[in-house]
Amino acid sequence: MDPSFRTPLLDCFRRGEAPRDVRLLAAAGRLAPRAHEQLALLVLLSEDQDEEIRQVTEGTIRRLPPAPLAAFLARSDVHPDIRAFFAARGLAPDDAAPGGDTSTPLVQEEGGEEPVEPAEPPAPETRAEVRPAEAEAPPEEDQRPAGATQRLALMNVGQKMKVAMLGTREERNILIRDSNRLVAAAVLSSPKLSESEVESIAKMANVSDEVLRIVGTSRAWTKNYNVIASLARNPKTPIAISLSLMSRLTSRDVKMLSVDRNVPEPLRVAARKQALVGESRRQ
Repeated sequence: MDPSFRTPLLDCFRRGEAPRDVRLLAAAGRLAPRAHEQLALLVLLSEDQDEEIRQVTEGTIRRLPPAPLAAFLARSDVHPDIRAFFAARGLAPDDAAPGGDTSTPLVQEEGGEEPVEPAEPPAPETRAEVRPAEAEAPPEEDQRPAGATQRLALMNVGQKMKVAMLGTREERNILIRDSNRLVAAAVLSSPKLSESEVESIAKMANVSDEVLRIVGTSRAWTKNYNVIASLARNPKTPIAISLSLMSRLTSRDVKMLSVDRNVPEPLRVAARKQALVGESRRQ
């Protein structure tokens, strides 16, 4: 089962990179903030090799609200495999209903925005656990608000991923540099991620080359010229990505790239050749 809807986070799950505790969170509907991702993860995890994860997934599927789910399945952008998956469980699209909202999860707590707890949660999780620095009051002399970096450093991978998806811009700016690729993928899959943030990420030399590869292969993000130019100038960008994007640069930026000592030599040489070709065509 490989529905066509793709995000960096879903791709990590498809490649089998998510550890068991993170898969349990997703199986319980407590990780993905958007309906598209939530359903795609449930479809994937229904075939997980771990029996407990499969059971939690099935329990979450049974708790999906039928009317909103039927409305969502009627949307034109829902993959046929997902429709077939739920049809086999007796849940057909409601073509007469308005399309469901893709920006919110289908699995929610009553009156809240956080996804519901599973029937048998692997470990209860509270807001205090998402903000470990607030879990226990420190001695009076140390009762100072912890900075975002300190708070995030105390979290496990699953907690960081939830913050990456639903947290603030400051938190995303920190977590995009996390050494765990799942955390960085969660940042890039966040519905709160803005175009200006992606432009900033494209300039960062202290993120993993995998982050820059994801940005550089995204059709949506590479429509932005500032993203393309920043990736091409970033010495950390994989050379294959930089070379593929260079043809879309203006002649002025290509010329600047050809003398930029911070980029790899093969990129400078290619930029020099492209600049010469451009000059000969103008003559």
